[in-house]
Amino acid sequence: MSHEHLVEGLRAIVGRTHVLTAPGATRRFRHGYRSGAGAAVAVVRPGSLIELWRAMQACVAADVSIIMQASNTGLTGGSTPDGDDYPGGMVIVSTTRLTGLHLIDDARQVVCLPGTTLYDLERALAPQGREPHSVIGSSCIGASVMGGICNNSGGALVQRGPAFSQLALYARVTAEGRLDLVNHLGIRIDGDAETVLAAVEAGRFDAAAIEHDPAKWAHDHDYAAHVRAIDSPGAARFNADPRCLFEGSGSAGKLILFAVRLDTFPKEIGTRTFYIGTNDPAELTALRRGLLGGNAPLPIAGEYMHRDCFDITAVYGKDTFVAIQRLGTDRLPRLFAAKARVDAIARALRFVKPGFSDRLLQWASTRLPRHLPPRMTDYRHRFEHHLMLKVSAGGIEPTRALLDGMFPSETGAYFECSDDEATKAFLHRFAAAGAAVRYRAIHADTVEDIVALDIALPRNTRDWVETLPPELDAKIAHKLYYGHFLCHVFHQDYVVRKGHDPLAIEHAMWALLDARGAEYPAEHNVGHLYKAKPALADFYRGLDPRNQLNPGIGQTTKARDWADA
Repeated sequence: MSHEHLVEGLRAIVGRTHVLTAPGATRRFRHGYRSGAGAAVAVVRPGSLIELWRAMQACVAADVSIIMQASNTGLTGGSTPDGDDYPGGMVIVSTTRLTGLHLIDDARQVVCLPGTTLYDLERALAPQGREPHSVIGSSCIGASVMGGICNNSGGALVQRGPAFSQLALYARVTAEGRLDLVNHLGIRIDGDAETVLAAVEAGRFDAAAIEHDPAKWAHDHDYAAHVRAIDSPGAARFNADPRCLFEGSGSAGKLILFAVRLDTFPKEIGTRTFYIGTNDPAELTALRRGLLGGNAPLPIAGEYMHRDCFDITAVYGKDTFVAIQRLGTDRLPRLFAAKARVDAIARALRFVKPGFSDRLLQWASTRLPRHLPPRMTDYRHRFEHHLMLKVSAGGIEPTRALLDGMFPSETGAYFECSDDEATKAFLHRFAAAGAAVRYRAIHADTVEDIVALDIALPRNTRDWVETLPPELDAKIAHKLYYGHFLCHVFHQDYVVRKGHDPLAIEHAMWALLDARGAEYPAEHNVGHLYKAKPALADFYRGLDPRNQLNPGIGQTTKARDWADA
């Protein structure tokens, strides 16, 4: 089938306005949030699960390569093309119109459709006094629930581990090039594929149809004990961990997910946030071991920022911080879409420099009033290492006793946050991911690119602070260290000076990480930045023997049937 015939067929399925082919219209789907870009025959935006099924049937029959994409908020380019050399050409299937969810079992579980965002789920659960696996961070920029499952995303919550479920409704491309629907959702529905899809989308199933098999998990039940094993040499969580590779979970687009069933969690009431600053990282090591190794309730979150990251985020993440604070998370996806449209217009004007919207937003942010609380900025001046520790009501006294036994010291101190300080501390931390991207856009004349690493150190690591060799350090303008400290998962963004090779620097970083026993990536998709380890590559082959879905992910072959593997 020619591309022209395929495009016309897709338009007949989803409507002409929902099949994009012009380069300007498809650009925001073809370019990753941080990295990755390539050509596409079309971007298809189905409006129902049946439309998605029929569109995928057409693409499979046409033997084009396919990428399923949700919000395109990933950091490793795993949901966008990487180059222009895909067999048959590339079709991107955007699921952003496929929103919807169904609360079941008195909201103790939920069935989510492909385009449902974390914000959608958080909003639906709030009246029930419950919350999703992840509650802030990616939800601020419109990340999807399904994307978290596909990528084993971890999030900030210490007790819950990576997003994981063994209950999903999906389609797979067989070795013979046939599209098969598999209902492992644990909900009995009779009929053909389109009957099942229509029933799931509409929520046409009753309580009697919902199966409760204790052997089928809708979250990682073992993680709380797993993360407490502080003397274990293994990492707490990482993308290729065989513990959490199961059908849709960790699939990275190698299956077509139509719905996933997840556990929800009681909302914590009466929480408290402690803000710790120190110039001696050994103090944070001792605190981590005390928090995880004792019998007190596990903290809810423990988020780390280095002072350099604090500074960059305070300047280049300020507008994100203020937008979330004043507008709420639900409006951010629309703001990002508007930003993309402004950039598309600016690119058409030859006299406008690249990154116009970033420079405009950065200029506007300098006109905003001070946004960080005075006690936080005071700690920034006094301390190199910062930890935001959120605990449940039952954990307040044990945590306070542990902190009082350690601080104040010659090198560290802590304070208990007010509600306003706690909110702003975590907003500041979660604005860090976009701060490096903004810095690169503003300083394009002096910055070559960003090397963004996402690592998990062994749980028994005590010396967790990275020291780079001088010859490598000299090539880097800024090092941004932040992450989920109690899980020993760190995001490490390196702003590379102009004239140096980011890829060579990244490979040098990998060698250093291997020597430390680190796993990477820790919680994001391998994307096109990381090489999938053999076990993960084998998992992908088993899911997609035809290699038609997201081919090349994890630097694997793009060839059909894994011919060049």
